[in-house]
Order: sequence, then structure tokens, then C-alpha cells
Amino acid sequence: MTVHKLGIIMNGVSGRMGTNQHLIRSIVAIRNQGGVSLPNGDVIMPDPILAGRNEQKLQGLAEAHNLARYSTNLEECLEDPYNVIYFDSQTTDRRAEDIRKAILAGKHIYCEKPTASNLEDSLELARLARAAGIKNGVVQDKLFLPGLLKLKRLVDAGFFGRILSVNLQFGYWVFEGDWQPGQRPSWNYRAEDGGGMILDMFPHWRYVLDNLFGEVRALSSLGVTHIPRRVDEKGDPYPCTAEDAAYATFELEGGIIVHVNSSWAVRVNREDLLTIQVDGTEGSAVAGLRDCKVQHRVNTPRPVWNPDMPSPLNYFDQWQQVPDNQVFDNAFKIQWELFLRHVVADTPFPWDLLEGAKGTQLAELGLVSWRERRWVDVPKLDV
Repeated sequence: MTVHKLGIIMNGVSGRMGTNQHLIRSIVAIRNQGGVSLPNGDVIMPDPILAGRNEQKLQGLAEAHNLARYSTNLEECLEDPYNVIYFDSQTTDRRAEDIRKAILAGKHIYCEKPTASNLEDSLELARLARAAGIKNGVVQDKLFLPGLLKLKRLVDAGFFGRILSVNLQFGYWVFEGDWQPGQRPSWNYRAEDGGGMILDMFPHWRYVLDNLFGEVRALSSLGVTHIPRRVDEKGDPYPCTAEDAAYATFELEGGIIVHVNSSWAVRVNREDLLTIQVDGTEGSAVAGLRDCKVQHRVNTPRPVWNPDMPSPLNYFDQWQQVPDNQVFDNAFKIQWELFLRHVVADTPFPWDLLEGAKGTQLAELGLVSWRERRWVDVPKLDV
């Protein structure tokens, strides 16, 4: 058995998502399980170096998770040939510049989305990576959530017949920061720092829709800043310059209509923070983060509109749960393992920087639609 040690530059892991999902629940978890196995019996062992601007935070993270390497000098990390992968989970406005440096240094690229603040930069990164012949990937974690994996099973099995529509509801109330601290960082609400619901979440909806139901062909969107002032991490009030909610309709290939509400100013009265209802000629399903329930056409009740008396039907009781039938791991960790195998053993990994650019494209067109108050077509991308 050969152990393939991979030096990984992890830039931006002191942030919430970088620390929890990418460092602790992915890379540290992979190390604790003994690495990633390959079909020939070899093992990939990630060896991260934590990169960032705050040495104290980096040192604390390294010590807490028994890691030996951290640095505030990204250039030195990139110059070290031991480090073969560059990972980026910084704020959006810093990502593209450092990915360019990593590509020029010959590193394989794995990064959060959106890959850049605009489509031009996202496409440039995809072109640079292809020209350099390096392997590259973008985090598309929601594809590996248990609820969406079950939903994908139903799609692949033809359960829905012809899919008619999709209704996606996402969000929760993010505290304003005055009487309770906000659950999200303040830069999320500043457009000048790369914040905003459309730039944050439309890249997610692009890969979810493309991979489960069909490519997005057109959209109409509206952004709203419902909460105009919030209080930041230091207790200082600030004006919100980015939208905290977006309401959009997408048209997919095959005529599927998708309606998406995304909001950080909504109180949850549904079964999960993310719910996706799919309606088809043969059946319907509702998926959350972990669960998925179905109603086939032969089990569909016969509702009758009569507001003059209480409904005799409990509509929630008319659905059946899709069984797990497998053990589900952390969605971020699953994709990390796939990318590490891609780098070492050249296994397939379709979620590359071009796929990331598609997400940036949808966000950019969503902003155009909102600004110009019109439907916008979504052209195909190529590098």
C-alpha cells in the first residue's frame, strides 16, 4: 500500500464555512478516518497548510486540530512544490486574484463559489486552468445532501413522469445584530464586499437545477433589501447595500418552470430551511436537507375547495417518506474525497471552474433582470 501525501493550501479557513465544513468536517475528518482509499488499495492523506491574514486564528485552528502547518505568507505556500492543491474559501471579492496566482504556480484548484464577483473573471479562471492543464473543481455541496440525493434517485428512476414545475424555498431570519448577534457575517449585506443574496445563492441554484432537472434557459428576478440597517460584529450599526432576499422564476430546458424564494428575512414555517417541491405528471416529491417524501398519482387525494367548513384532509399525512437505503456522509466531505481521487487517480470530476462560471453567470444575469425589470435569456458558456 502506498500513502500519497498531498500538501493542500487552505486559504480562508478561519471563516465560518471554511472552519466548520471544509477544515473540521472534511479535511480533519478525512485525516482522522485514515485518508481516502483508492481502488488499488493506496491511500490519499491530505496534509493542509492553513493560510490567511490572522496568524493568531491560524495557530489556534492548527493546534486545536493537531495540524503542524500554517502561514500568513501565501506566496511562500505557492512556491513550495510540496503543496499541490490550492483551496480558496475567502470572501468572494478576494477569491479570483489568489486563484490566478495559484494557477500560475501550477497548483490544482479547488474553491468555493462563486468563483469570482463577475462572469468575466470566472471565465478567465476557467480558461487559465484549462490552458495550464491543471485539475480544477468548484464546491457544489448541495448535490450531496441526503434529501437531494434521494430526489436525484426519483428523477433517474422516472418517478415524476414529465416534470412540470419546481418550487424552491430557502432561508431563515438572520438577526439584525442589535439585540442578538447575526448568524451570518456582516459583509454578506455589503455589495462593495461581495455580499448579496443573488451573488451568494444563485450559483447554488444553478448547479442544483442544471444537475437535477435541466439547464437554465431564462430567468426573471427581483432583489429586495428588506432590512436596511444591521449591526456588525463589533456592535457598530451599518447601512445594508446588498439585497437580503431574492424572488426569481427560471425556465429550464424542456419547459420546466422553477420558482425560487431566497430570503434572510423570513421566519421558517416549513419542514426545513431548504425545501424543494417537484411536481410531475406521475407524481410529486418534497425534499429537504435530509428527508424526501413522495406522493404518487394513485395516492393523490381529491381536495375540494370549500372555505365554509374545516378541511377533512390532513394533507401532510398523504405523503410517504423515501427511505435512506444508505449511510450519508457530510456533503462537503464527499466532494472533497471525490476531488482528491480526481487529482491522484484521475477519476472523473465534472464540477470544474466552467461549471463555477455558470453559477456566476446566473447571478450576474439575475442582477441584470432585477435592474432592468425584465426576463433575461441565459446563453451557453464555453471556454
